[in-house]
Amino acid sequence: MSDQRIGVAVRGDHAQEILDLIERAEELGVDAAWMTTGGARLDSITVFAAAALRTKRIQLGTSIVPTFPRHPLVMVQQTQVVAQLAPGRFRLGVGPSHRPLMISMGMNFTSPIGHLREYVQILKAILQQGRVDFDGEFYQAHDHIAEPLDVPVMASALQRGSFELCGAEADGAISWICPPAYLRDVALPAMRAGAEKAGRPVPPLIAHAPVCVHDHPEEVRAAVREQIMNPRLPFYQRMLVAAGYPEAETGEWSDAMIDGAVFWGNEAQVAERIEEMMAIGAAELLASPVVAGADRAGSLERTLRLLGQVAKSRTS
Repeated sequence: MSDQRIGVAVRGDHAQEILDLIERAEELGVDAAWMTTGGARLDSITVFAAAALRTKRIQLGTSIVPTFPRHPLVMVQQTQVVAQLAPGRFRLGVGPSHRPLMISMGMNFTSPIGHLREYVQILKAILQQGRVDFDGEFYQAHDHIAEPLDVPVMASALQRGSFELCGAEADGAISWICPPAYLRDVALPAMRAGAEKAGRPVPPLIAHAPVCVHDHPEEVRAAVREQIMNPRLPFYQRMLVAAGYPEAETGEWSDAMIDGAVFWGNEAQVAERIEEMMAIGAAELLASPVVAGADRAGSLERTLRLLGQVAKSRTS
C-alpha cells in the first residue's frame, strides 16, 4: 500500500458543473480534487465550501489562490469555513502568480519570493497555532481564531528558489508543467536544501501535470495548444529552458515540450508515466485533464476513469 495520492484539477464556468465533477472524481476513487483561482473566474475556496457538504472522502485543495489580491487574514477567513465543513480534508495552496497578470489587475508585483515567505508564515501561524503576531517587510498581521485547524499550507513553485522556499517554510510545493526530470534534478534537491537549512523534514511535492488519455498524437497536441496557456510568461519560460527546452523562449509549445510535460497516450502509457513520476519522489500526481478529439465529454471521462483506477491500485 502506498501513501502517494492521485489528484485531479477541476474547472468550469458554472459552480454546479464543478461540483458534479468533484462528486464524479470521488465516485471513481480519485484521492483529491484541486482547483485554481485566477482573474475573474470562480473562486476555488468558495466552491470547496459547497463541495465539502456534498462529498465524504475526497481531499480538497487550492492550486493555487494568488496572494497579492488578498491579505493573508482574508484567506484565513475563507479557509476556516471549508476546514470546519470538511475536517482534515482541505489543503490551502497559495502563490504569487505572475507579474503580467498581477500588474494587469493593478497589483504592485515586487519581491514575489519575499512576499510569499511572509504570507506562508502568517497563514501557518494563525491556522495551525491559532494566533499570529507578525510584523514583516511586506505584511502585518495580529489576530487569532477560535481554535487551530488541520490545514496544510502549500505554495506554488517553478524554479529553484521557490522550491527551496517551500522546503524551508511550506507544508508542500505545487509545481505546474514541470517535466519529471526537472523535478528530480532541480525541484527535489532544492526542497531538501531548504528543509535542511530550516532544520525540518522535507515537505511533499505535488507534481501538477496535464494528462490526456487519448490515442491520436496530433489531436492531443492540438488540444494542449488550445487549452494550456502557451509558455509566454517568464517564470514558465525560464523553467522549461532549464529543463532542456530552449525553444520555450519562443513562447509556443513545441512537440517535444508537449511530449515531455504532458502525460498522454492510452491507459497503459499514461499509467506508466504516472508511476515514473511517483518513482522520482513526488507525493502526489495532480492531473489536469486535457480533453482531445470530437467527444470531449467522453475524453474527460476516459481520463477520470484512468486516474481513479491508478488511485485505487496504489491503495490496494
